[in-house]
Amino acid sequence: GVITNTGGAVRVQTLPGQENYPAVNANGIQSQVLSRWASSFSVTAGTKDTALEAVGRSVSTARPATGKRPKKTLDKKAGNKDCKADIAFLIDGSYNIGQRRFNLQKNFVGKVAVMLGIGTEGPHVGVVQASEHPKIEFYLKNFTAAKEVLFAIKELGFRGGNSNTGKALKHTAQKFFSLENGARKGIPKIIVVFLDGWPSDDLEEAGILAREFGVNVFIVSVAKPTTEELGMVQDIGFVDKAVCRNNGFFSYQMPTWFGTTKYVKPLVQKLCSHEQMLCSKTCYNSVNIGFLIDGSSSVGESNFRLMLEFVSNVAKAFEISDIGSKVAAVQFTYNQRIEFSFTDHVTKEKVLSAIRNIRYMSGGTATGDAISFTTKNVFGPVKDGANKNFLVVLTDGQSYDDVRGPAAAAQKAGITVFSVGVAWAPLDDLKDMASEPRESHTFFTREFTGLEQMVPDIIRGICKDFLDSKQ
Repeated sequence: GVITNTGGAVRVQTLPGQENYPAVNANGIQSQVLSRWASSFSVTAGTKDTALEAVGRSVSTARPATGKRPKKTLDKKAGNKDCKADIAFLIDGSYNIGQRRFNLQKNFVGKVAVMLGIGTEGPHVGVVQASEHPKIEFYLKNFTAAKEVLFAIKELGFRGGNSNTGKALKHTAQKFFSLENGARKGIPKIIVVFLDGWPSDDLEEAGILAREFGVNVFIVSVAKPTTEELGMVQDIGFVDKAVCRNNGFFSYQMPTWFGTTKYVKPLVQKLCSHEQMLCSKTCYNSVNIGFLIDGSSSVGESNFRLMLEFVSNVAKAFEISDIGSKVAAVQFTYNQRIEFSFTDHVTKEKVLSAIRNIRYMSGGTATGDAISFTTKNVFGPVKDGANKNFLVVLTDGQSYDDVRGPAAAAQKAGITVFSVGVAWAPLDDLKDMASEPRESHTFFTREFTGLEQMVPDIIRGICKDFLDSKQ
């Protein structure tokens, strides 16, 4: 953009092709073009660095300050909500690629970033440059608007050195996705590795480490190694060993850095296909846990509170969100009451507050009926979802009806049952309800205060079952 200073007023002309970049003049005045057709420009005075910082703050809420902005930019700010992902672009900055192709790579990454629909509630991206030593260029939290990301990518300098991609991949998996650097809970973590030719170090070990951290690794290989270069490649099958799963979905081949525009959309579609992000699925963000809580008269108000505390402490361990884990609660006596279902609350805060607000019913104990009711009405609506289903039954006494049939039906419907008994709950009932192996799914304590010690065991049990189901 060209900035002309006419008597103290700053006028900005946008040149074709530069519509999306903030322009900075010699005095460090930066103008940001909101969109191609916008007539208003925000001018930030000060040095280039502080101007960048001003636009680069992480925005924690999607609500703009009142009266500051026209309503219509709201959606743009929120970004593409259907593509929630935290993405690190690991770009090749080695002598392999060279300055000219490095610039073409930046251009391609910029196009991918824009098409993803970056925004506060959409995808967040950051960039790491692989060279002799990896360098995190910017984090997920630094920019939440596409034009800021585009500008930051354009400003990246070429580092040179060997393409130690394995080293950079390890560094990114360990350091990039921390909560303080802007990673969000329950949202797929993705590293897109751009490789020009071949890596000069081992990628397999780095790929294993990334999987342990719950990261989906994609490899975009450009310009396969030539015949004479193949002798330098440590492991010809490096792509399949480094990606999240070697099912073909996580690798992407481009013949050259020239004319790459047609490759942007197919890559973006992959990065937004969340149901295929198998590596970011952990037990913490991929389960539905239903709690069936005994509200019979023998429990009493203060013990009922201890039961709710137990439920809260188990729920607290999981990453609850619209695309993560979900929690539901049913209270039962002779009757059943859905306190809240899986789709009622999509944040942990709301779930915990809903648990706190459960009112004690008081009445009889028909546990079998309650299991049947919960299987049909609470798990029925989510039975075709991607999350694995768990039911935790909490009871303090003998059931008046049969529990064996309803529990078997629940298990047949794909629900893993944990039974937690307190005080007078008979061990036979508890075992009859629990999933196999019964010993590890049955819990008992004499006193309600003993529930607290069981929390870690229940969480561990859920995670073990989740992992076993994925093998």
